[in-house]
Amino acid sequence: MPSVAPSGYRGLVSGSYEHPVPLEVPAVFAWPPRPLAAIEWTLRMILYPWVLLYLTMSVVIWKWLLPSEATMSSLELGWIAGIWLRNLVIVALIAGGLHWWLYVRRAQGEDFKFNPRWPGTGSKFTFGSQVRDNAFWTMTSGVAFLTAYESLTHWAYSSGLVHRPGWSSNPVVVVLMATLGVVFVSTGHFWLNHRIIHTVPLYRRIHGLHHRNPNPTPWTGISMHPLEHIVYFSGFLVWWVIPVHPLVILMFVFYDGPGPAPSHSGFARVRLGRWSVPAGDLFHQLHHRFFEVNYGNTQMPIDWWTGTWHDGTRTTHLRLKGRQRSDQTSVDPVS
Repeated sequence: MPSVAPSGYRGLVSGSYEHPVPLEVPAVFAWPPRPLAAIEWTLRMILYPWVLLYLTMSVVIWKWLLPSEATMSSLELGWIAGIWLRNLVIVALIAGGLHWWLYVRRAQGEDFKFNPRWPGTGSKFTFGSQVRDNAFWTMTSGVAFLTAYESLTHWAYSSGLVHRPGWSSNPVVVVLMATLGVVFVSTGHFWLNHRIIHTVPLYRRIHGLHHRNPNPTPWTGISMHPLEHIVYFSGFLVWWVIPVHPLVILMFVFYDGPGPAPSHSGFARVRLGRWSVPAGDLFHQLHHRFFEVNYGNTQMPIDWWTGTWHDGTRTTHLRLKGRQRSDQTSVDPVS
């Protein structure tokens, strides 16, 4: 059985698993500085299981499966369709695989599950089912816009529109940009676009589709309105300004494409026999539960700096609840 920590997440959503809290700001951002802790945190980020998986996938695709620069120098349906098919298969394998293991087979029951409830049904969902709704928006609009941004970015480099300097291929630069660089760019961009899309008009007309899911599953990760996909995947445009190696672009594809599936899985860890790997993100789980907190991710604590950091404790919950009651622009206040 998973370990239970006092005063954990169970106090906010009656479930059997209690995640350790409070959620702390990364040591790399701590003040006063904690050098050893910061180095440890950085190494853990680089060696994080999902980061290593995406990095491995990026290397394989870059070396053997990515079309040549000559091919990608012109926008043609053939190679773009190939990238779309590859993204479709990878998203289906990661999101679908996690869903099958955790929700269809229920291989670990409720162990490490944040919320005791299982996927819902009802008229608010497309096709009347949370799973079918989320899978539909992920595999149609989600994969399409992911592919469009990736293809345009490859084309921009291959056609000479964006210059790729020699230093961008330095092995140390490639590894750092493909790990820490991707994590920080993705996290910073996500907080910004997510905060904007939570304003009342955009939330009601666009972002509400994603927030049909207060109890997310692996298919929820990039289940969004098509207009939100345009905003969400616009992080690719950063690489039109900051020149990088193709491997970094691929890493960004997986971090922002299938990457949200594990973090939305609803389970803190996925158990594989005697071993388990980290999966669900309590920080973002709290956002889906309480809406007006935790707009970003813990890797870059912008929510800490802006006062919307929910650390999972009841003390913080009550403080944020009181603040939201006085905020007239709130869409769905902390409850």
